[in-house]
Amino acid sequence: MFDNKNRNHEESKPVRTQFPVFTAWTVRAGTRLVMLTLFIACSSINIFPVSQDQSLGAQFDKEIRADKKEYRILNNPKARDYVQDIVDRILKSPEVKYRSTFPYKVELLDDDKTVNAFATPGGYIYVYTGLIKMLDNEASLAGVLGHEIAHAELRHSTSRMTKSLGLQTVTELALGKSPNKNVALAANAFTGLGLLKNSRDDEDEADEFSFKYLQSTPWYPGAIQYFFEKVKGRGGSGLEELFSTHPLPESRLENTRQRLREANIPPPTEVQLNSRAYREFKRSL
Repeated sequence: MFDNKNRNHEESKPVRTQFPVFTAWTVRAGTRLVMLTLFIACSSINIFPVSQDQSLGAQFDKEIRADKKEYRILNNPKARDYVQDIVDRILKSPEVKYRSTFPYKVELLDDDKTVNAFATPGGYIYVYTGLIKMLDNEASLAGVLGHEIAHAELRHSTSRMTKSLGLQTVTELALGKSPNKNVALAANAFTGLGLLKNSRDDEDEADEFSFKYLQSTPWYPGAIQYFFEKVKGRGGSGLEELFSTHPLPESRLENTRQRLREANIPPPTEVQLNSRAYREFKRSL
């Protein structure tokens, strides 16, 4: 910055230039726009209201229930209640913001060949029987469910929709304009499976928050690592659906182990894993 303390303003004379003269308001407005543009480009801003997550989730849930060929909902209320109880206990974590806003309703999908779980925006959670049967303990399932809750809590789907709009549209919206046509196009582009495709950053962030959620529960907070190990050992069998929505780089397993080390969490006990009760549950499917 220039130092004007010793400048004699009375003796200074105006200088003609070929450049436009900017008023103080113009400079401030231009500065605000530059700062806003940089903020949008560098942040995880989400221009969609929470109500958009709610409506998208309700629509997705309706379409899933209507497609009985692709999504066979398991008719086993006791099994569903078992998984719902795990979700309800995770939702008591102080880290969860939308427990009273999103429904967080669980359904089990009857497909032993598919190893996957997913959550729609707004917290509708679906778990394939193939994933449940692959796991060895309740804590691992809790880790996966916490991960799916985190996707809804962090609003990853509508955040990706925001990014798809482009900087110009987001800037216009942030400045109070309303290019509704562009917003509608972005929403339409994220129908079906495309809405659920997570980035690697989204996946690691969901792992991190699942870890935080489980720290206030009876379960071992790092148990999702056993899910990663199972996936690695299984190879490609039945995992196509999982990889299409949840990238699984090696770093996710190491990041979980690093979180355990940093939190000084000792190895799990049987009480924290609850493998015996989980075996009984799997036999009921």
